[in-house]
Amino acid sequence: MGGEAQGVIRVAVEGPNDVLDADAVRPDDKGKILVGGSLVTAEAIKRAGQVGATGIVAGGIIDTELIEYLGFDIGVAITGHEDIPVTVIITEGFGRMRMADRTFNLLKKLDGFKASINGATQIRAGVMRPEIIVPGYEAESTDEGLDITAGLVPGTPIRIIREPYFGMLAEIVELPPELEVIESEAKVRILRARLEDGRVVTVPRANVEIIES
Repeated sequence: MGGEAQGVIRVAVEGPNDVLDADAVRPDDKGKILVGGSLVTAEAIKRAGQVGATGIVAGGIIDTELIEYLGFDIGVAITGHEDIPVTVIITEGFGRMRMADRTFNLLKKLDGFKASINGATQIRAGVMRPEIIVPGYEAESTDEGLDITAGLVPGTPIRIIREPYFGMLAEIVELPPELEVIESEAKVRILRARLEDGRVVTVPRANVEIIES
């Protein structure tokens, strides 16, 4: 949400699972784009606006807090025209959702860089996605031989989007070809994935999304 803005990136939390709350916003954050981890609170957004910060990037936000902050419910088709002092980009989704490590680590490398951000999102009549543009930064090669366009293959980084592992990040380790019966007694195609804590879990393929590089 919010339109184009410019500022200097400051990573305001220690890790991708940390919450960006009002206490993490400093009086000298005027002109800064603040980076949080798994969640940004409405109070943090208010505080950021008060000190003159221009943007916030975080993994998640509580939908009711967002509505409370804006004073209205945003539409699902187009955002970016809200009259707010701070542009907010959510990288993962609603709720407390750990920011993907590769996203957080990249933003840490960009700490102190001047950037331009745009919170405009459109999913109809031409797709637009939020942007973070950092002039002058030469990205390191991250090609590890994994073609993300190949779809679900062993090694693909994913996020699980249904309970009981909702929001967890994982890596595909196996794609059994045969259908398997799940708890609902439906026969579906499944995959086995290794969570960040090392556990290997079985989930329906329809319950995951690929995390793009």
